[in-house]
Amino acid sequence: MFRGKVLWTLLAALTLVATLVAACGPTPTPVPPTPTPVAKPTIPPPTATPAPTAPPKMKVAFIYVGPIGDAGWTWAHDQGRLYLEKQLPYVETTYIENVPEGADAERVIRDFAQKGYQVIFTTSFGYMDPTINVAKDFPKVTFMHCSGYKTAANSGTYFGKIEEPRYVSGLIAGKMTKSNILGYVAAYPIPEVIRGINAFTLGVRAVNPKAQVRVVWTNTWYDPAKERTAAEGLLDLGADVIAQHQDTPGPQQAAEARGKYGVGYDADMSKFAPKAVLTSPIWNWGVYYVDAVKRVKEGTWKTEQYWGGWKDGIVDLAPIAAFVPAEVKKLAENKVAEFKTGKATIFTVFSGPLKDQTGKVVVPEGKSMTGDELLNMTWFVEGVVGTIPK
Repeated sequence: MFRGKVLWTLLAALTLVATLVAACGPTPTPVPPTPTPVAKPTIPPPTATPAPTAPPKMKVAFIYVGPIGDAGWTWAHDQGRLYLEKQLPYVETTYIENVPEGADAERVIRDFAQKGYQVIFTTSFGYMDPTINVAKDFPKVTFMHCSGYKTAANSGTYFGKIEEPRYVSGLIAGKMTKSNILGYVAAYPIPEVIRGINAFTLGVRAVNPKAQVRVVWTNTWYDPAKERTAAEGLLDLGADVIAQHQDTPGPQQAAEARGKYGVGYDADMSKFAPKAVLTSPIWNWGVYYVDAVKRVKEGTWKTEQYWGGWKDGIVDLAPIAAFVPAEVKKLAENKVAEFKTGKATIFTVFSGPLKDQTGKVVVPEGKSMTGDELLNMTWFVEGVVGTIPK
């Protein structure tokens, strides 16, 4: 019985010790609750900045009376158009060639205006009235007509003093002729053509007073066969130098075929008749086209009657042929220098005393023809053989 008490006492003690040990052990660390995830706000991607769009180009149109491959008048104008595009990248150009003068021209001009072209160049004398007619209906469009004389608030005219290089080419031709008969294949009997014939003749007779210039009219701007035939007729009459106011090198080719000389026009025609062409009065239309379009763009353009000369760069003389004697070339170069510096002008070319072909004094000594008189010239100077059809 004693042993049983002892056992129970021992068990109780052990139990008490175990309880105390458990009570003195480490307190368990509480586990925090798992937090509920909070969704991050969605940040929209930055809006892409659109690339700046180029402003619309300025639209400029050209109307041509002949093909751009005529090697003359239209080709020279188209070279000016290409120069305009190159110099002013904000310009977009277009053209239409072989447009007859008259009703067809008005239809084409009007079509360009309706399509939103801001500047329209009409490049032949016979486009004058059609240009003015369309300009009245499109006051916000700027029109510029080549070689005419009618203007409006939004329509001007432009031309160059081609008579300056015409005169110098006459100096050369007057020195080169042996027969003292020179031929001139002329287009239409209008002041522009008459001035050219007269200036050429004045140059010829300045160095060769015995020479005469014989004129044949074709009433064409571009008819290679007809214009060559006209030159052949002049050669048959004894001409040994052929000048021209035509848009093709046909007259020059006729001269070369006969072993004679020629003076081209509009562009350097020597490549078409290298053994004949002495030189060619030429146009640099791009000089004016760039200036005029700039002024339209800047809002400073006003209607005008532009008539620039050698000093302005709009007219020039093609290189003088290598077979021209050095003293003749020097004579021409000296006169060119005078024109370029302004010492000589078209007005000094047409200064008195000037006689008409009948010998009558038309411009007295000490007087020069005015610009208006030149633009309306309807008579031939002394030395010209031919008539002016009405």
